[in-house]
Amino acid sequence: MGSGAIRRRLALGLAVLTASGLLAVAAPAEAHAASPCPGRKVRTLPFSTGTVVVYKRGGYVCAVTLAKKPGAKRLMSVSVRARGGRPVVDEGRYQRHAGPVTVHAGRRCVWVKGRVSGGSVSSGWILC
Repeated sequence: MGSGAIRRRLALGLAVLTASGLLAVAAPAEAHAASPCPGRKVRTLPFSTGTVVVYKRGGYVCAVTLAKKPGAKRLMSVSVRARGGRPVVDEGRYQRHAGPVTVHAGRRCVWVKGRVSGGSVSSGWILC
């Protein structure tokens, strides 16, 4: 085998290793983007213009409001309040989602609210 063939094979091997390394680095970022909160999904609260998704991990509760039709910036909000505490709120003009917001609830109930433009949802006390 000539030195040119060896160089070509080494270059091909290096290209394959580089591509697999890039895929390994990019895959966790994509998985994280699919789930903005840590933990398991415990509730989905749909409403006319979006959905609030609630996650729980340990004593922490996390929520995010997702727009049904992402696009132009519009007023969106999400809030989570543990019983006996103050709500943690994210409100602003967003394209896709508001939040995530997280509270330490321990074993207390939480109240979750979400809004996208004119539509909204309020959970009442949940996860008791």
